[in-house]
Amino acid sequence: MDRRSFLKTSALGGSAAAASTLAAPVYAQGKKTLTMVTSWPRGFAVLDDAASYMEKMVAEMSDGSLTIDKKAPGELVGALEVFDAVSSGQADMYHSADYYYINQHPGYAYFTAVPFGGTAQEVSNWYYHGGGEQLHDELGEIFNLKGLLAGNSGSQSGGWFRKEINSADDFNGLKFRMPGLGGKVLGKLGASVQNIPGGELYQALSSGALDGLEWVGPMADERAGFQEVAKVYYTAGFHEPGSALASSVNLDVWNELSDQHKAILRYASMAVTQYQLAETLANNGAALARLQSQGVKTLQFSDDVWDAFGKASAEVMDENMGDELFAKIRNSFEASLANSAAWINKSDGYYVQQRVRVLGG
Repeated sequence: MDRRSFLKTSALGGSAAAASTLAAPVYAQGKKTLTMVTSWPRGFAVLDDAASYMEKMVAEMSDGSLTIDKKAPGELVGALEVFDAVSSGQADMYHSADYYYINQHPGYAYFTAVPFGGTAQEVSNWYYHGGGEQLHDELGEIFNLKGLLAGNSGSQSGGWFRKEINSADDFNGLKFRMPGLGGKVLGKLGASVQNIPGGELYQALSSGALDGLEWVGPMADERAGFQEVAKVYYTAGFHEPGSALASSVNLDVWNELSDQHKAILRYASMAVTQYQLAETLANNGAALARLQSQGVKTLQFSDDVWDAFGKASAEVMDENMGDELFAKIRNSFEASLANSAAWINKSDGYYVQQRVRVLGG
């Protein structure tokens, strides 16, 4: 079946006629408005921040000739329905995390984060200078999407738990929220893995529907209030060392835009990525101190747990290598990481080690 043809004749949560009405940008006195559906409740730290920055920057860069009408989950479609809504033409663009959609294609994991993958800087290196953006577009062609990255939360925490994790066996039977390929890794360790939208996580953790969860990092986690219902916080995780956010556009809508408006969307998305990442990293330290002052115990997983993460991660990644496009994306990504690390390990990485040794910290 031609997926694009199918998607054009169907719409999520409404008739095809309704979808086609919503699909085209609004034209009024030479201005265009794009409907952007998001996976984030309004006011969610880091994630909705990035979507709001995208909305603001596009309007300012275009002097109002191109605007974004941002929709929170439930205002048009659900939090995890945004991919299909934009792919089918029910909305013009989305802001989300592409690894939510690995059931569409496992290659989408690379446009958020993969286990033992790249830091925020390494992801940008690959995306803009290592062929990642072109692969995002190649994957998007299948689903009628023009890929854009718009945000990065940096290294995400290992997660919130009700009890300490002393061995990999402690994940067996644990009800845990972790999306993407990282969730599949925990599944191999015996966890009951769930992908629950961010707006529902506090209730799920407080009610016992979840035994633990990972979200973003101290700034976002503090605002979500997880410290009120769990007190064990692992600050480093294997699953998302540099988590990109996506603001992809319906490909038919993209093709109708002027070159100027295409450039504005592309460069605004780049600016959002840098600005939002800096905001997050600038605030995580103070947020972590506040969490600790509220009785949160910050820990690191032991080496044997990290080894278990690594073994299971390799299995998960290899399971997808039968897909030609996944293999192409993975090989490109890993080649870029090796190239970046060849210098980073000998420069930034070594420098930080020496700074800590000399000055402490």
